[in-house]
Amino acid sequence: MSTLTGDATETTLSLAFVPAWVVIAKALGLYDRDHRRLRHLTVDELPSLFAWTLTGTAGLTLVLAARPVESFVQLRLAIFGSALLTAFALRSSARFLWRRITPRERTLIVGGGRLAKAAQRKLELFPDIHASLIGVISVDAAMGRRQISAHWLRDVDRVILASSTIREQFLSDLVVSCRESHTKLSVVPPLRSMFGSASRLSRVSDLTVIEYNTWDVSESTLVLKRAMDFCSALVALTVLLPVAVLIALVIRLGGPGPILFRQLRAGQLGRPFQMYKFRTMVPDAEARLSEVVSLEQLREPMFKLKRDPRVTRVGRVLRRTSMDELPQLVNVLKGQMSLVGPRPEQVDLVERYDCEHRFVLAVKPGLTGPMQVFGRGNLTFEERLAVERDYIENLSLGRDFRILAMTIAAVFNRQGAF
Repeated sequence: MSTLTGDATETTLSLAFVPAWVVIAKALGLYDRDHRRLRHLTVDELPSLFAWTLTGTAGLTLVLAARPVESFVQLRLAIFGSALLTAFALRSSARFLWRRITPRERTLIVGGGRLAKAAQRKLELFPDIHASLIGVISVDAAMGRRQISAHWLRDVDRVILASSTIREQFLSDLVVSCRESHTKLSVVPPLRSMFGSASRLSRVSDLTVIEYNTWDVSESTLVLKRAMDFCSALVALTVLLPVAVLIALVIRLGGPGPILFRQLRAGQLGRPFQMYKFRTMVPDAEARLSEVVSLEQLREPMFKLKRDPRVTRVGRVLRRTSMDELPQLVNVLKGQMSLVGPRPEQVDLVERYDCEHRFVLAVKPGLTGPMQVFGRGNLTFEERLAVERDYIENLSLGRDFRILAMTIAAVFNRQGAF
């Protein structure tokens, strides 16, 4: 009789668990898509997916508690881990299919000058925005609500207003026109320094307030970041040691020369350190540099030679898979680098930085970072500094996890690897 009662209780809890989990997913916004947003990434949903999986595991624990199970703790961990990975994979697959099936947003940029060029450049750099640029027009050409509605908004899904001077009446008319035609509207602020990455918009009743915070990361965040770096690097080196030994053996059999490539790089606050990588070039690569590149090209801060003839066959494979950077885990263990951070730059280049550029030296350089996932080899020097400044001003462990997840995707997609 007690067995039948236990089975009935377990069945009731199981039936109640499924709709409850769906309601929780809805409450966390996993079934909603904010159409106002210009960019949607699955990694941005990781906190919600984590919370949803955690509550689901807790619910399953209540269901399973009705029947004794051996290794209960291990079972809960297995359920949590597999559910989180499955949810992330399904969300990523669904978003991938959605982008393949649905047409891109027909996007019109209204404005001119550097802001319009910056908006156009971002649409080119980030194809996951899922937008198709259909034109760029000046504000003067777009003046007047009737003209905007008649000529452009009928066949436009989104308008991006990017102008250094925005007239209040024009913006008001544009908002009304977009609302009537169900066209999405995005505005690039004219004062980018005021509306920078460290600023946040908040509201006090109907008053909009811009809150700007200078970079101020708590000591606890930095301590946890260092602990995560050390533990992750130690585990990764232990797991990948056989792979590292195999790579070293292949490099040695491929010809003469050292297995590791050492180069002086600028660390936190500009302090120099020896950075390690697996050697991917011929031993006399530095001596042969003048044969393949001009002095003018070397002066470019972001110059990177594509199809470099000095790269060995093994080196091409290592660079394509980013496995040449595996020894940098030693730099992470030694505290010279972090798992995530700005790009470790050469000392001679850092010496040419001005005061604004030296901001990126405020934190430790990273094994990966915003440059590797937001454009990789396609960014200009100023664009790279912008994304790294954004990372530093908004430094958090959650963002580090996001960049690590995006790095794995970028490596598999072979983006920016020469």
